[in-house]
This record gives sequence, structure tokens and C-alpha cells, in this order.
Amino acid sequence: MTAIDTQKHSKPLISFFVMVGCLILCAKPAFGVGGASLQDNLDLWKAIVLGVVEGLTEFLPISSTGHLLAGKEFLDLGQTPATEKAIESYIVSIQIGAICAVAFLYRSRLKQMMQGLQGDSPEGRQILTSLIVAFIPTALIGYFISDFVKDELYGLGPVAGAWIVGGLCILFVQKKQWFANRGSSLEGLGASRAAIIGLAQALALWPGVSRSLVTIVAAVLVGLSLKAAVEFSFLLGFVTLTAATVYEMGTDGQGIIDNFGYLTPSIGIIVAFLAAIVSVRWMVDWLETRSLSIFGYYRILAGCAVYFLLFVDFF
Repeated sequence: MTAIDTQKHSKPLISFFVMVGCLILCAKPAFGVGGASLQDNLDLWKAIVLGVVEGLTEFLPISSTGHLLAGKEFLDLGQTPATEKAIESYIVSIQIGAICAVAFLYRSRLKQMMQGLQGDSPEGRQILTSLIVAFIPTALIGYFISDFVKDELYGLGPVAGAWIVGGLCILFVQKKQWFANRGSSLEGLGASRAAIIGLAQALALWPGVSRSLVTIVAAVLVGLSLKAAVEFSFLLGFVTLTAATVYEMGTDGQGIIDNFGYLTPSIGIIVAFLAAIVSVRWMVDWLETRSLSIFGYYRILAGCAVYFLLFVDFF
């Protein structure tokens, strides 16, 4: 059974990371953002930038939340208490695009899980059970510490630190060859090992850590092959992001509408959907023949760049 239903693409996308960096780092000078006279609003072009950043980074081990928080600062969004809360909610809600991308690309796997729920597919039921078990620890921990995370860790300093540490971890586990293509298939993942992955995912509540990174590493360490670990990470992201988005929209969704309207945020979500399809396809192809080291180097460079910009008071 093929997990992704669309045709794979093998393209040299080193420009992939250049695009992410340029969209954030060049947006400020290119569009003249930063002056106090400019309106603190989610303009269309800003929504498009955030959509591209979200879609490209959500399922890569480089932290979409960290990139979106950096983008928020570079684009001078959230300068008043009302817009600050609204843009932080939108950073969560824009994940709708990435959620829909996984639902589209992994529709056969999701169908198999629904068949398992109906008793027609033992493998689908096993995968669904593992996803639920893995989701529970993150949901419980996130419920109790979400306010602390937003108050203390939603800053560029903590994000940059998490980027660098995560990058060093990728290079370490790559050197130890923990990502060697061995291990069991996704159907063989039991509840106990799924719970360990779920506990690891809770580390990604710290912006910059990357949910994708910790779940892939944890899945490999508990015995999944790299291919199965990546797929489980995507599927677990689908469950986790859906729950987080529903919760955020239910609590602060009205603030997004009141401050930014309907159209502009919706366009950002559509852009995120398209960018996430490109990102997921590319990562699946990339890992078939290459390592995760590029993500480690990227994280370290991004973290150092943010610390430098903070040092020179760029923001």
C-alpha cells in the first residue's frame, strides 16, 4: 500500500531552504516593514508569506511555530494587545492548510484507519489506536502548560536556542547512524511504544523544538524504520494539529475575525495547504536517498542568525 497517493517528485530543492529564509529575512527590508507609521494589520502579502512559511516548515524537522514567530516579528505583526493575541491564534489556526494537505496526500491511509474503526481492517485499527495513544500525553501536558508556554517561550530567544540544540541533536543521531533504514513497519507499532512517541512530542510545545523532529527521532529509537517513523510523524501531526486548531479556533477564533476579517486569513490557509503538499512530497523523496543532516545545519544557521539579529537590535 502506498502511503502517498500522488506521484512523487524527485527535484533538487536546495532552493527550498533559501525560499524560507528569503521570505522571512528579506520581507522586512523589501516591503519597508518596521516603521511605526505602518498599520499593524495582516495584509494580504503578509498572510501569503505566513502561509508559505507554515506549509513549507510544518512537517520538516525545523519547527513551523518557530518560523512563524520569527515571521511575526519580522513583519511587525502583533504590536498591540488585541492584534498580539489574534496573530498568535492565527499562527495556530493557519495549520488548517497543513492538516488538509496530509488528509489529501495520505487519504488512503486515513481510509484504512476508518475501515479499522468499523472493524474491516485490523492494520488500520492498530495504526489508529497507536495515534490516539500517542496523542493523549501531548494533549494532557499541553492543556496544563499552554499558558506558561505562550507567556515564557513565545520569543525569538527561546526559539533560536531550541533551533540550535535541535540541530546539534540531528547531527549527533545522524553520526551515530540511528536513522539507518532498519526497523519495523508502521503496522507493528504497539501502544507502549506509541506512548513514548507521544511523550516525546510534548517537548515540541517549546517553539523551535519541532514536533516533526522529536516524533521522528523517538519513533526510530523505539524501533520503527525511518520511512515508517516519518509517516507516523505526519499522521500524528494530522491528529495533533487538528485538535490544537479546533481548540484555538473555539477559544480565540473570533479575535482573528475581528482583527483580520475572513478573506485574508483564509488565503493564508490556502497557501499553506499548497506549500505543505510540496514540502511533504519533497521530504519523502529526500529521505529515500539522503540524510537529515541538512536540517541540522539549517537549524544551527537559523538560530545563530536570529541571535545575531537580536544582538544588533534588528527587531
